[in-house]
Amino acid sequence: MASSTRRSAFQDTRTSAQTSAPAPAAAVKGSTLQIISFTYFTFVVYLSIGLPLAILPAYVHLRMGMSAVLAGLVISIQYIATFLSRPWAGRISDSAGAKVSVLWGMGACSASGGLVLLAAGLHRSPWLAFSALIVGRLVLGIGESLGSTGATLWGIASAGPEYTAKVISFNGISTFGALALGAPLGVVLEQYYGLTAIGVLTMVICAISMGMASRKSPVIMAPGKHLPFRDVLGRVAPHGMGLALGGVGYSVLATFVTLFYASRHWNGAALCLTAFGIAFVAARILFIHAIDRFGGFPVGIVSLLVESAGVFLLWIAASPWMAFAGAALTGFGNSLIFPALGVEAVERVPMHNRGTALGVYTVFADVSFFMVGPLAGAVIGSFGYASVFLFALVCVFMALGIVLILAARKAREAAAREASMPKPL
Repeated sequence: MASSTRRSAFQDTRTSAQTSAPAPAAAVKGSTLQIISFTYFTFVVYLSIGLPLAILPAYVHLRMGMSAVLAGLVISIQYIATFLSRPWAGRISDSAGAKVSVLWGMGACSASGGLVLLAAGLHRSPWLAFSALIVGRLVLGIGESLGSTGATLWGIASAGPEYTAKVISFNGISTFGALALGAPLGVVLEQYYGLTAIGVLTMVICAISMGMASRKSPVIMAPGKHLPFRDVLGRVAPHGMGLALGGVGYSVLATFVTLFYASRHWNGAALCLTAFGIAFVAARILFIHAIDRFGGFPVGIVSLLVESAGVFLLWIAASPWMAFAGAALTGFGNSLIFPALGVEAVERVPMHNRGTALGVYTVFADVSFFMVGPLAGAVIGSFGYASVFLFALVCVFMALGIVLILAARKAREAAAREASMPKPL
């Protein structure tokens, strides 16, 4: 029933999607190869983010002699720019086209590499170098919004709305894969060749990718009047709240697992993050078609239940292996929450507003990651490190409640539409 309802919801958009320019002959419409040809641009964006991620705080604090606060600022300010520019990037994708958004995103990421290169050349003037890094991080944050949002919408429009879940899933794999590759690669490059190598590599890869994007065919813009931003926000916000609360399990694990292990005098905290990442990717690959088959809300409910089991294990963990198993379950459950609720969120708006909807929806993931730190830190200060996972468990259950309410609402709306249809004689 969920699958047929979703297909009918997409029916009115297929005609406009099918008028888009044909995909390359080597890639079948909706195939993994075709989708990767668009999510590749997301990979490039997050590779640009990952390359300086592990080296900039130490570079600013130890080599430039800046305070630890400024060393933290040079990382966090990028996410502020990303957070503020997400809805705007979605609007650009809707109004000017996803290709334009990707081209601007690749250009911004390349420019950020140029500013890193400038900062390396100004190393004798620490404040000028620091200013260049700050501007570069702001530009990179805008590039992240434009590039990742545009790549996702471009992939959906080219493959067809029926492949929304698949595109979003591969987009997530590209994100985590690029960060996993970029961070250690950046450390090696800086160690042997200095900060200059980070800037040059970022510029070159993004410039080449910008050229690749310019050669790809755009898609025909879906006609229609754009909804006011507040209307899009109102339709997407409940799904975004479910996403934000459901993402707390990952946020507290990534932020506090090292300190949690240290408080127990355990070794191998990094293995928890490895287990999370492997399980996350495995779930997306193994169950990539589950959302198409069963619907976004059923998959979201199951995912949240699995994540809650993982977070519960982390809370009661009496050994490193219990924590390891909990991290793997958390990753497995967390994996499909974003695409499952994302599919349902974008269905709430017309096709020509889905860039804005996706941008707004993604903002809630950003909020989850950056607001959880202070809240969870306060919980730890009052109740100890293990309590942070109980905090996460409560948040995941709240997300489950929101998703159950949204699923019930969708079922009522479907029943009302069916009841209003004329009965055959």
